[in-house]
Amino acid sequence: MTRKRYLLSLTFLLILLAAVLFVPFKTALVFYEGNTDTMKAFLPLEPGDTFQLIWRHSIHLKDVTEKYQVTNDLTIKQYEIVYEEFGIGMPSNAQEGEKFEYKDGKYHISNLNNIFPSMNIRNGKTVSKNRLAWGSGDASQMVWFNDYFKPGAWFTVLVERITLWEYLKGVRISE
Repeated sequence: MTRKRYLLSLTFLLILLAAVLFVPFKTALVFYEGNTDTMKAFLPLEPGDTFQLIWRHSIHLKDVTEKYQVTNDLTIKQYEIVYEEFGIGMPSNAQEGEKFEYKDGKYHISNLNNIFPSMNIRNGKTVSKNRLAWGSGDASQMVWFNDYFKPGAWFTVLVERITLWEYLKGVRISE
């Protein structure tokens, strides 16, 4: 009887351990290498949290800031873009329902409602000055992409719930 009880207890503990390690528990902005399921890094975020992708425009060499929010259904909502100069790939006006203004030497297009289930982004190769910023209100924390990714590398970025195993073995982005 003791052996049976031991095996039953061991089986229960293994199932419990597997559940703790492999059941998603934490929401994060996840960077997957290219079109693979290889997680390169993650940033723990919750629905309602905001983050910014800041990149250097390769022609006019000025920063462009794209502002995003994690939605309740774990998609990514772009709500604002800020830039200093018009140029290739930069919007010249706001669309219906959006607000276009010039303040503090920068163009702001706000009230955007662009929803992305995922985004494909590249770390700059020629002009590699991309950053990720987050934090309450003013994006008080920031890291350089080059500290985590090779110049020229591209990623599929999405918000998803990760497991404790992924959390422990992955590269957590932090200040």
